[in-house]
Amino acid sequence: MKTMRILFFFLISLFASAMIPGCISDEFTDSPSDLLTFSVDTLRFDTVFTDLGTPTARLKVYNRASKAINISSIRMRNDDGVFSMNVDGVSGKVFDNVEIRANDSIFVFVECLIEANSDARPFKVEGVMDFTTNGVTQSVVLEAYGQNVRRLRGVTIDSDMTFTAEIPYIVFDTLRVKAGTTLTLEPGTRLLFHDKGMLQVDGSLIAVGDVGKKISMRGDRLDDVLPDTGYEILAGQWQGVRFGPESFGNRMEYVEMQSSVHGVVVDSCGIIDRNKLTLVNSWLHNSQGNVLRSEHAWVDAFGCCFSESGEATVYLRGGVHNFVQCTMANYYLFAISPESILTLSHLSVEDSSGVANPLMKANFNNCIIYGMNSPLTPGNLEGTDVFMRNVLLGVEGSDDDHFISCMWNENPEFETIRDEYVFNYRLKEDSPAISAGNPEFVTPECLFDMDGIDRLEWGNPALGAYAR
Repeated sequence: MKTMRILFFFLISLFASAMIPGCISDEFTDSPSDLLTFSVDTLRFDTVFTDLGTPTARLKVYNRASKAINISSIRMRNDDGVFSMNVDGVSGKVFDNVEIRANDSIFVFVECLIEANSDARPFKVEGVMDFTTNGVTQSVVLEAYGQNVRRLRGVTIDSDMTFTAEIPYIVFDTLRVKAGTTLTLEPGTRLLFHDKGMLQVDGSLIAVGDVGKKISMRGDRLDDVLPDTGYEILAGQWQGVRFGPESFGNRMEYVEMQSSVHGVVVDSCGIIDRNKLTLVNSWLHNSQGNVLRSEHAWVDAFGCCFSESGEATVYLRGGVHNFVQCTMANYYLFAISPESILTLSHLSVEDSSGVANPLMKANFNNCIIYGMNSPLTPGNLEGTDVFMRNVLLGVEGSDDDHFISCMWNENPEFETIRDEYVFNYRLKEDSPAISAGNPEFVTPECLFDMDGIDRLEWGNPALGAYAR
């Protein structure tokens, strides 16, 4: 038995000794035919703001040979100092004698810093990384587009001012519009907000874009969070837009606003004989909280889409609210909201909770309210001043004095594919919402949708924000 154990351990030792050199070889190839392979031939960066560093891009370098490879040099070339790399935790532009074991790989991390210049449009910058092994040089192209920006830190607008579409604005904290002043945003203006950034309007905001020249309000991350998927899918990148109690006469037309914490917040003022905010052909989406929250104010919305939120997509309390040809939908990625897509409160004496402001008056005409959670606050509207006419609701119900010509428990058949991060609230060809609207509700404010399509081109309009 003892002899058998000795023989057994001897064979194991012999086997291990034979295997180890085959798994991890210290021999280096000197053959020029043993080349490196790379995860990409061209390492591309998304748009890079000048004078601001980029998130790190990653290149994987493979050794497919049966022996180790010594990369005699890794060098930057023709990059004008724009790119830098990190190998084995060390940053620089030149590295010598970098080893990769047989059938192994290493990561090379690359960053990009582009200096500002006078260009208004994005401009291309390039560089090359050369890898020399056994006398053979292989190259990976580096490519980025620089974008000059205007940086706003601690800015209070205390006289009328206009922002243009020439180059984007980055807001690093709170951009304030002082009471008595107006901030005007021209078509195509881009406001990019850094973490914690927000727009506080105590004066007035006139943000009027156009078809093909929407005004953009979003976070300042323009790179991808996943392959081919941009950071705009992530809510909570900036705080949002807040209209103060003394702010009136605001207008947001052809505006796309996304990826905020609180969306658009209209602060309580209790004054409902002056319009607080008019929204036209705008898309407000992807907020951790509400996309639109309005309390005891007068807000009108024509041809707008409100979508993707962690709480009620649209929350209205008291006030005067008119929504015509609007879509309210919730396919939020990160949670299913416990609140209804459209949440209404302070409609009647019973839910007033002692609030002295007048009860809500609201009309919803030719709209769609649909998504992954309940479309509307439970209860009935009897005795209230709230009416829904020609509204598609994804829930069982029936018409009465407050629900008039509504479509119950129907799927509007959006083009949205949530699992593929496609949030498109245009209608499929077989949507029951097509031609289901009442043309009497189509006012000049919403005759054309945000794509510039005439809603009455085919007779009766479709429900929701899009003509098709």
